Parts: sequence; C-alpha cells; structure tokens
Amino acid sequence: MAAVTGPDFIALQVRDVAASAHFYETRLGLRRAPGPPGAVVFATSPVAFAVREPLPGVDLDAVSPRPGAGVALWLAADDAQVLHDDLTAAGIPVLQPPFDGPFGRTFTLADPDGYAITVHGPAAAR
Repeated sequence: MAAVTGPDFIALQVRDVAASAHFYETRLGLRRAPGPPGAVVFATSPVAFAVREPLPGVDLDAVSPRPGAGVALWLAADDAQVLHDDLTAAGIPVLQPPFDGPFGRTFTLADPDGYAITVHGPAAAR
C-alpha cells in the first residue's frame, strides 16, 4: 500500500497575494522562490511555504472566526523574541504573547488575512 510521508508544501489562500507576500518578506524575512502563477512561494525548509489566490468557491470573508481556524501553522525563527518585538513595534497584531515552551521562545501573530501564525525559536536568555 502507498503511504503519505509527510507535509511537502503548505500554502495559505489570501485576499491579496502581493500584499501578503510583502508582509511575509518584509516582516518575517522570508525569501521568494520560483513558483506558479497566482502564488508566491518562499524558500523555506524543510517544507516550502506559499501564499496563493483563493481556489474557486473560497470566500475568505465568510470564514469565521478567521481563516485557518483549527490549523496550527508554526514557523521557525532564529530569534523569536526580537521578531516579536519588531512586529509589535510595527503594529502587527499578536494573538498570544511570547512564552518559553518546549520549542523555545514562542508567540502567535495574525497575518494580514487573520491567519494565526505561531513563531518559535531558541529559548530566551535568562
């Protein structure tokens, strides 16, 4: 029997691909990689991440309480606390403030479409 081996590609359907790509590039420091029309793919590892136009029939404004509710999307950072501080200073909504957990310093932000993105990195210096 064939088996799934794990996540290979993650994409968020967004209202404005250019605006979302700009957010992920300028606020989170992701770099673009080649991708298909209607999407911006980022050079992330071990799994590629993208923002893309919604599929036909998807209405992001009708999603409640926010797009992706119930899905946990985590991104690794080299310094989660510094990233949190930079995002807070820029007025980016933080849904869960930083805390030290099993995956290091962790916090959750809201992206421009309201997706909850959890960022984690090395534990804060004590």
